[in-house]
Amino acid sequence: MQNLFTTISELVPALSNLFLKSLEQGLVFGIMALGVYITFKILNFADLTVDGSFPLGAAVASSLIVSGQSPFLATFIAFLAGALAGAMTGLLNTKAKISDLLSGILTMTSLYSINLRIMGRPNTPLLNQPTIYSVISEFFNRALPSFPTKYTYIIFFVIFALLVKILLDAFLKTQMGFALRATGDNPQMIRSQGVNTDLAKVIGLILSNGLISLSGALVAQYQGFADVGMGVGTIVAGLASVIIGDSLFGAGSIFISTLGVLFGSFLYRFSIALVLSFRLAQASDLKLLTAIVVIIALTAPRFKKSLTLSTKGGKSYGNS
Repeated sequence: MQNLFTTISELVPALSNLFLKSLEQGLVFGIMALGVYITFKILNFADLTVDGSFPLGAAVASSLIVSGQSPFLATFIAFLAGALAGAMTGLLNTKAKISDLLSGILTMTSLYSINLRIMGRPNTPLLNQPTIYSVISEFFNRALPSFPTKYTYIIFFVIFALLVKILLDAFLKTQMGFALRATGDNPQMIRSQGVNTDLAKVIGLILSNGLISLSGALVAQYQGFADVGMGVGTIVAGLASVIIGDSLFGAGSIFISTLGVLFGSFLYRFSIALVLSFRLAQASDLKLLTAIVVIIALTAPRFKKSLTLSTKGGKSYGNS
Protein backbone atom coordinates (compact mmCIF):
# COMPACT_ATOMS: atom_id res chain seq x y z
CA MET A 1 0.00 0.00 0.00
CA GLN A 2 2.84 2.37 0.84
CA ASN A 3 4.45 1.64 -2.53
CA LEU A 4 1.14 2.48 -4.22
CA PHE A 5 0.93 5.85 -2.45
CA THR A 6 4.56 6.56 -3.34
CA THR A 7 3.89 5.76 -6.98
CA ILE A 8 0.78 7.99 -7.05
CA SER A 9 2.63 10.86 -5.32
CA GLU A 10 5.34 10.66 -7.99
CA LEU A 11 2.87 10.26 -10.85
CA VAL A 12 0.68 13.27 -10.05
CA PRO A 13 3.45 15.93 -10.36
CA ALA A 14 4.73 14.24 -13.51
CA LEU A 15 1.27 14.31 -15.09
CA SER A 16 0.80 17.91 -13.97
CA ASN A 17 4.03 18.99 -15.66
CA LEU A 18 3.10 16.96 -18.73
CA PHE A 19 -0.30 18.67 -18.84
CA LEU A 20 1.24 22.15 -18.60
CA LYS A 21 3.84 21.41 -21.29
CA SER A 22 1.19 19.94 -23.58
CA LEU A 23 -1.02 22.97 -23.01
CA GLU A 24 1.84 25.30 -23.92
CA GLN A 25 2.68 23.36 -27.06
CA GLY A 26 -0.96 22.81 -27.94
CA LEU A 27 -1.68 26.54 -27.87
CA VAL A 28 1.43 27.67 -29.77
CA PHE A 29 0.93 24.97 -32.41
CA GLY A 30 -2.80 25.69 -32.25
CA ILE A 31 -2.17 28.96 -34.10
CA MET A 32 -0.70 26.88 -36.92
CA ALA A 33 -3.75 24.60 -36.76
CA LEU A 34 -6.02 27.65 -37.14
CA GLY A 35 -4.14 28.47 -40.34
CA VAL A 36 -4.68 24.91 -41.59
CA TYR A 37 -8.36 25.23 -40.62
CA ILE A 38 -8.76 28.22 -42.94
CA THR A 39 -7.54 26.37 -46.04
CA PHE A 40 -8.87 22.86 -45.43
CA LYS A 41 -12.19 23.61 -43.74
CA ILE A 42 -13.12 27.11 -44.89
CA LEU A 43 -11.66 27.27 -48.42
CA ASN A 44 -11.65 23.52 -49.11
CA PHE A 45 -8.15 24.06 -50.53
CA ALA A 46 -5.52 21.30 -50.13
CA ASP A 47 -2.60 23.60 -49.28
CA LEU A 48 0.77 21.93 -48.73
CA THR A 49 2.59 25.26 -48.37
CA VAL A 50 2.35 24.66 -44.62
CA ASP A 51 5.51 22.52 -44.45
CA GLY A 52 7.44 25.43 -45.96
CA SER A 53 5.76 28.48 -44.41
CA PHE A 54 6.09 27.11 -40.86
CA PRO A 55 9.93 26.97 -40.94
CA LEU A 56 9.88 30.21 -42.95
CA GLY A 57 8.49 32.03 -39.92
CA ALA A 58 11.10 30.40 -37.70
CA ALA A 59 13.92 31.28 -40.11
CA VAL A 60 12.88 34.93 -40.51
CA ALA A 61 12.29 35.51 -36.79
CA SER A 62 15.49 33.79 -35.62
CA SER A 63 17.67 35.54 -38.22
CA LEU A 64 16.29 38.96 -37.29
CA ILE A 65 16.65 38.28 -33.55
CA VAL A 66 20.28 37.17 -33.97
CA SER A 67 20.96 40.32 -36.01
CA GLY A 68 19.78 42.43 -33.06
CA GLN A 69 16.17 43.20 -33.95
CA SER A 70 13.34 43.25 -31.43
CA PRO A 71 11.73 39.81 -31.06
CA PHE A 72 8.29 41.41 -31.41
CA LEU A 73 9.25 43.07 -34.70
CA ALA A 74 10.89 39.84 -35.87
CA THR A 75 7.70 37.88 -35.13
CA PHE A 76 5.56 40.40 -37.01
CA ILE A 77 7.85 40.28 -40.05
CA ALA A 78 7.69 36.48 -39.90
CA PHE A 79 3.89 36.78 -40.19
CA LEU A 80 4.29 38.99 -43.26
CA ALA A 81 6.76 36.54 -44.81
CA GLY A 82 4.26 33.71 -44.39
CA ALA A 83 1.53 35.89 -45.90
CA LEU A 84 3.77 36.46 -48.93
CA ALA A 85 4.28 32.69 -49.29
CA GLY A 86 0.51 32.20 -49.17
CA ALA A 87 0.05 34.87 -51.84
CA MET A 88 2.53 33.01 -54.05
CA THR A 89 0.54 29.78 -53.74
CA GLY A 90 -2.71 31.65 -54.39
CA LEU A 91 -1.40 33.35 -57.53
CA LEU A 92 -0.01 30.09 -58.89
CA ASN A 93 -3.46 28.56 -58.46
CA THR A 94 -5.66 31.43 -59.61
CA LYS A 95 -3.52 33.14 -62.28
CA ALA A 96 -1.26 30.33 -63.55
CA LYS A 97 -4.17 27.86 -63.27
CA ILE A 98 -2.04 25.27 -61.46
CA SER A 99 -3.98 22.86 -59.23
CA ASP A 100 -4.19 23.65 -55.52
CA LEU A 101 -2.15 20.59 -54.55
CA LEU A 102 0.66 21.27 -57.02
CA SER A 103 0.68 25.02 -56.23
CA GLY A 104 1.35 24.26 -52.57
CA ILE A 105 4.03 21.70 -53.41
CA LEU A 106 5.84 24.16 -55.69
CA THR A 107 5.82 26.90 -53.06
CA MET A 108 6.85 24.49 -50.30
CA THR A 109 9.77 23.21 -52.38
CA SER A 110 10.88 26.76 -53.19
CA LEU A 111 10.70 27.78 -49.54
CA TYR A 112 13.21 25.10 -48.51
CA SER A 113 15.94 26.89 -50.47
CA ILE A 114 14.65 30.30 -49.41
CA ASN A 115 14.79 29.31 -45.73
CA LEU A 116 18.39 28.14 -46.15
CA ARG A 117 19.22 31.46 -47.78
CA ILE A 118 17.59 33.43 -44.98
CA MET A 119 19.44 31.59 -42.19
CA GLY A 120 22.64 30.98 -44.15
CA ARG A 121 22.87 27.52 -42.58
CA PRO A 122 20.57 24.59 -41.73
CA ASN A 123 19.77 25.86 -38.22
CA THR A 124 20.03 28.98 -36.11
CA PRO A 125 20.33 28.73 -32.30
CA LEU A 126 18.72 31.38 -30.11
CA LEU A 127 20.74 30.69 -26.96
CA ASN A 128 21.31 33.85 -24.88
CA GLN A 129 19.21 35.82 -27.37
CA PRO A 130 16.20 37.91 -26.32
CA THR A 131 12.88 36.32 -27.24
CA ILE A 132 9.25 37.25 -26.69
CA TYR A 133 9.17 34.84 -23.77
CA SER A 134 12.26 36.23 -22.05
CA VAL A 135 10.92 39.78 -22.37
CA ILE A 136 7.55 38.75 -20.92
CA SER A 137 9.22 36.76 -18.12
CA GLU A 138 11.28 39.81 -17.16
CA PHE A 139 8.13 41.92 -17.14
CA PHE A 140 6.34 39.46 -14.85
CA ASN A 141 9.37 39.26 -12.54
CA ARG A 142 9.41 43.03 -12.15
CA ALA A 143 5.64 43.48 -11.85
CA LEU A 144 4.93 40.36 -9.77
CA PRO A 145 8.16 39.13 -8.13
CA SER A 146 6.41 36.35 -6.21
CA PHE A 147 4.55 34.99 -9.26
CA PRO A 148 5.74 31.46 -10.29
CA THR A 149 7.84 31.72 -13.45
CA LYS A 150 6.56 28.45 -14.91
CA TYR A 151 3.05 29.92 -15.29
CA THR A 152 4.14 32.97 -17.29
CA TYR A 153 4.37 30.97 -20.53
CA ILE A 154 0.91 29.47 -19.97
CA ILE A 155 -0.67 32.88 -19.39
CA PHE A 156 0.97 34.34 -22.50
CA PHE A 157 -0.01 31.38 -24.70
CA VAL A 158 -3.61 31.39 -23.48
CA ILE A 159 -4.01 35.14 -24.02
CA PHE A 160 -2.25 35.18 -27.40
CA ALA A 161 -3.97 32.07 -28.81
CA LEU A 162 -7.41 33.31 -27.71
CA LEU A 163 -6.67 36.75 -29.16
CA VAL A 164 -5.78 35.19 -32.54
CA LYS A 165 -8.91 33.02 -32.35
CA ILE A 166 -11.18 35.99 -31.56
CA LEU A 167 -9.68 38.09 -34.37
CA LEU A 168 -10.11 35.20 -36.80
CA ASP A 169 -13.72 34.70 -35.68
CA ALA A 170 -14.39 38.41 -36.21
CA PHE A 171 -12.80 38.36 -39.66
CA LEU A 172 -14.82 35.32 -40.79
CA LYS A 173 -18.00 37.20 -39.87
CA THR A 174 -17.14 40.16 -42.10
CA GLN A 175 -18.23 40.48 -45.72
CA MET A 176 -14.85 39.16 -46.91
CA GLY A 177 -15.05 36.34 -44.37
CA PHE A 178 -18.45 35.30 -45.70
CA ALA A 179 -17.00 35.41 -49.22
CA LEU A 180 -14.23 33.02 -48.12
CA ARG A 181 -16.70 30.62 -46.56
CA ALA A 182 -19.00 30.74 -49.59
CA THR A 183 -16.04 30.18 -51.93
CA GLY A 184 -15.22 26.99 -50.09
CA ASP A 185 -18.84 25.82 -49.96
CA ASN A 186 -20.12 26.67 -53.43
CA PRO A 187 -17.77 28.70 -55.66
CA GLN A 188 -20.12 28.61 -58.70
CA MET A 189 -23.02 30.06 -56.75
CA ILE A 190 -21.01 32.81 -55.06
CA ARG A 191 -19.31 33.67 -58.38
CA SER A 192 -22.74 34.21 -59.93
CA GLN A 193 -23.40 36.74 -57.15
CA GLY A 194 -20.49 38.86 -58.38
CA VAL A 195 -17.88 37.76 -55.81
CA ASN A 196 -14.30 37.43 -57.04
CA THR A 197 -13.54 33.89 -55.88
CA ASP A 198 -9.90 34.11 -57.03
CA LEU A 199 -9.35 37.10 -54.75
CA ALA A 200 -11.08 35.28 -51.90
CA LYS A 201 -8.75 32.28 -52.36
CA VAL A 202 -5.64 34.47 -52.37
CA ILE A 203 -6.75 36.36 -49.24
CA GLY A 204 -7.56 33.09 -47.48
CA LEU A 205 -4.14 31.64 -48.33
CA ILE A 206 -2.41 34.86 -47.23
CA LEU A 207 -4.14 34.77 -43.85
CA SER A 208 -3.64 31.03 -43.43
CA ASN A 209 0.09 30.98 -44.14
CA GLY A 210 0.60 34.20 -42.20
CA LEU A 211 -0.78 32.47 -39.09
CA ILE A 212 1.28 29.33 -39.80
CA SER A 213 4.45 31.38 -40.18
CA LEU A 214 3.59 33.30 -37.00
CA SER A 215 3.31 29.98 -35.18
CA GLY A 216 6.68 28.93 -36.59
CA ALA A 217 8.27 32.10 -35.24
CA LEU A 218 6.78 31.50 -31.79
CA VAL A 219 7.83 27.83 -31.79
CA ALA A 220 11.41 28.73 -32.73
CA GLN A 221 11.64 31.15 -29.80
CA TYR A 222 9.93 28.62 -27.53
CA GLN A 223 12.34 25.77 -28.29
CA GLY A 224 15.42 27.99 -28.66
CA PHE A 225 16.35 27.35 -32.28
CA ALA A 226 15.12 27.38 -35.86
CA ASP A 227 15.79 24.48 -38.20
CA VAL A 228 15.19 24.19 -41.93
CA GLY A 229 13.60 20.77 -41.44
CA MET A 230 11.27 21.68 -38.59
CA GLY A 231 8.31 21.93 -40.96
CA VAL A 232 8.35 18.28 -42.03
CA GLY A 233 4.99 16.76 -41.11
CA THR A 234 3.52 20.05 -39.91
CA ILE A 235 0.57 19.73 -42.27
CA VAL A 236 -0.32 16.32 -40.83
CA ALA A 237 -0.10 17.62 -37.25
CA GLY A 238 -2.30 20.57 -38.20
CA LEU A 239 -4.82 18.28 -39.86
CA ALA A 240 -4.84 16.04 -36.81
CA SER A 241 -5.72 19.03 -34.59
CA VAL A 242 -8.47 20.19 -36.94
CA ILE A 243 -9.99 16.71 -37.34
CA ILE A 244 -9.86 15.91 -33.61
CA GLY A 245 -11.52 19.22 -32.78
CA ASP A 246 -14.17 18.70 -35.47
CA SER A 247 -14.87 15.16 -34.23
CA LEU A 248 -15.30 16.27 -30.61
CA PHE A 249 -17.08 19.61 -31.09
CA GLY A 250 -18.96 18.86 -34.31
CA ALA A 251 -19.75 21.21 -37.17
CA GLY A 252 -21.13 24.15 -35.21
CA SER A 253 -20.62 27.89 -35.39
CA ILE A 254 -17.30 29.51 -36.27
CA PHE A 255 -16.70 30.20 -32.58
CA ILE A 256 -17.15 26.54 -31.68
CA SER A 257 -15.14 25.30 -34.67
CA THR A 258 -12.07 27.45 -33.94
CA LEU A 259 -12.29 26.60 -30.24
CA GLY A 260 -12.38 22.94 -31.25
CA VAL A 261 -9.20 23.42 -33.31
CA LEU A 262 -7.32 24.80 -30.30
CA PHE A 263 -8.62 22.03 -28.06
CA GLY A 264 -7.76 19.44 -30.71
CA SER A 265 -4.22 20.79 -30.87
CA PHE A 266 -3.83 20.45 -27.11
CA LEU A 267 -5.36 16.97 -27.07
CA TYR A 268 -3.09 15.85 -29.88
CA ARG A 269 0.04 17.13 -28.13
CA PHE A 270 -1.07 15.66 -24.80
CA SER A 271 -1.79 12.21 -26.26
CA ILE A 272 1.58 12.14 -28.06
CA ALA A 273 3.36 13.27 -24.88
CA LEU A 274 1.62 10.53 -22.86
CA VAL A 275 2.67 7.85 -25.31
CA LEU A 276 6.27 9.04 -25.30
CA SER A 277 6.38 9.53 -21.51
CA PHE A 278 5.21 6.00 -20.79
CA ARG A 279 7.65 4.73 -23.42
CA LEU A 280 4.91 3.11 -25.47
CA ALA A 281 6.77 4.45 -28.50
CA GLN A 282 10.07 6.12 -29.34
CA ALA A 283 10.58 9.75 -30.29
CA SER A 284 11.44 8.61 -33.82
CA ASP A 285 7.90 7.21 -34.09
CA LEU A 286 6.30 10.66 -33.69
CA LYS A 287 5.42 11.12 -37.38
CA LEU A 288 3.99 7.59 -37.53
CA LEU A 289 1.86 8.26 -34.44
CA THR A 290 0.61 11.47 -36.01
CA ALA A 291 -0.39 9.66 -39.19
CA ILE A 292 -2.20 6.98 -37.14
CA VAL A 293 -4.10 9.64 -35.17
CA VAL A 294 -5.23 11.32 -38.42
CA ILE A 295 -6.30 7.98 -39.95
CA ILE A 296 -8.31 7.06 -36.84
CA ALA A 297 -9.93 10.51 -36.67
CA LEU A 298 -10.86 10.36 -40.37
CA THR A 299 -12.21 6.82 -40.39
CA ALA A 300 -13.94 6.73 -36.99
CA PRO A 301 -17.05 8.71 -38.10
CA ARG A 302 -17.51 6.38 -41.09
CA PHE A 303 -17.24 3.27 -38.92
CA LYS A 304 -19.68 4.81 -36.47
CA LYS A 305 -22.14 5.61 -39.26
CA SER A 306 -21.81 2.11 -40.72
CA LEU A 307 -22.34 0.56 -37.29
CA THR A 308 -25.43 2.70 -36.70
CA LEU A 309 -26.90 1.77 -40.09
CA SER A 310 -26.20 -1.93 -39.58
CA THR A 311 -27.80 -1.80 -36.10
CA LYS A 312 -30.90 -0.10 -37.46
CA GLY A 313 -31.05 -2.58 -40.32
CA GLY A 314 -30.82 -5.50 -37.91
CA LYS A 315 -33.63 -4.11 -35.77
CA SER A 316 -35.92 -3.52 -38.76
CA TYR A 317 -35.24 -7.05 -40.00
CA GLY A 318 -36.03 -8.48 -36.59
CA ASN A 319 -39.27 -6.54 -36.37
CA SER A 320 -40.42 -7.76 -39.74
